[in-house]
Amino acid sequence: MALDQSKRYADLSLKEADLIAGGKHILCAYTMKPKAGYGYLEAAAHFAAESSTGTNVEVCTTDDFTKGVDALVYYIDESREEMRIAYPLDLFDRNMTDGRMMMVSFLTLTIGNNQGMGDIEYAKMIDFWVPPRAIQLFDGPSKNISDLWRILGRPVEDGGYIAGTIIKPKLGLRPEPFAEAAYQFWLGGDFIKNDEPQGNQTFAPVKQVMPLVYDAMKRAMDETGEAKLFSMNITADDHFEMCARADFALETFGPDADKLAFLVDGYVGGPGMVTTARRQYPDQYLHYHRAGHGAITSPSSKRGYTAFVLAKMSRLQGASGIHVGTMGYGKMEGESDDRIIAYMIERDACEGPIYYQEWYGMKATTPIISGGMNALRLPGFFKNLGHGNIINTAGGGSYGHIDSPAAGAKSLRQAYECWKAGADPIEYAKEHKEFARAFASFEHDADKLFPGWREQLGSIALEK
Repeated sequence: MALDQSKRYADLSLKEADLIAGGKHILCAYTMKPKAGYGYLEAAAHFAAESSTGTNVEVCTTDDFTKGVDALVYYIDESREEMRIAYPLDLFDRNMTDGRMMMVSFLTLTIGNNQGMGDIEYAKMIDFWVPPRAIQLFDGPSKNISDLWRILGRPVEDGGYIAGTIIKPKLGLRPEPFAEAAYQFWLGGDFIKNDEPQGNQTFAPVKQVMPLVYDAMKRAMDETGEAKLFSMNITADDHFEMCARADFALETFGPDADKLAFLVDGYVGGPGMVTTARRQYPDQYLHYHRAGHGAITSPSSKRGYTAFVLAKMSRLQGASGIHVGTMGYGKMEGESDDRIIAYMIERDACEGPIYYQEWYGMKATTPIISGGMNALRLPGFFKNLGHGNIINTAGGGSYGHIDSPAAGAKSLRQAYECWKAGADPIEYAKEHKEFARAFASFEHDADKLFPGWREQLGSIALEK
């Protein structure tokens, strides 16, 4: 390191409570380890310098004002490999058109060049705190689960579980079988999403698929007397292409366009994709799919940021809902204490891993639960989370039901009703056929979660 910058870019006398009360900084907490031979405070200060105004040598162009917007290390705990940095709000780039804040600037400073520094072994953001002024300057969600509950004819508070699916197989269906798969699920369920790679493949062009999907939705609504919802993937490299897909779908769904959500692959597409969708289509539910995030958020990765940080950023960006995994109850990496991710995005105030965050009335972001879930896993999931106000997209859990996708959808809803009633799942299954048949559909899970189910449920679950 050419220069020890700890005198300028660190001030351990600063108190976190004072920084929060002042409201003029965004605070970031990292786990950080310097490379061998570098002091902890020295490396932390260099990290703060690189994240803000710093250079590797003294330069003649620095004035007193510039020093006033330095990022400052205000807390270190070397034994726990933890450092916290205060970033003055003035550091962050603002829109020329409307003065608002942008996620790309937040990421550029806080997860920018510092990820490649030669004196840092690793650094990973584990939490950040946003002051009231910054929350006012981010878009936040325009629509959320309460808008979907309203469409579904439910109460707009505690409207409960939305039973959803993902059309399976992930890829390879032509337009007619795709629409037929949607119709079959909608006879029992509420919400269908595109899988994240589904788009405008040559064998399933958007202009052929969407009219057929809308026809399937109308038929299912006529048959069931219930509203249905579809989340369409509009992700593209080009924002104009994304808008072309969205505009075509809105026109296709016409009078039912409010039942159309837009799915954006927010990690691979980036913040610009999310914000474009949020601003161009504020009347649609914005479904943030986080495919690929594990490349940096995985617990096995020591760099980048955590899944918690990703979800918190999504609320600021305006995601109506974001996938939050299955908290250890499905097929993806995750733990039961991941519920803090759901709490942070759905509540008006929440204690994070480091910081207590208030949202000052910013709309909530819905936890979307996806990945290996079925009716048998849901009661335990709801018990762990403490509520059922989520969207759950169960692909195999619907299409893997031995009777039909509609029966799979009904079994999911029955699992929610079972948990809500505080009932014993085996006893509840005796009176609810679709739920009972889920035991026979997912025998491996049934054996693990409900040993002895065959004797207790007998012919109800196993009848052909």
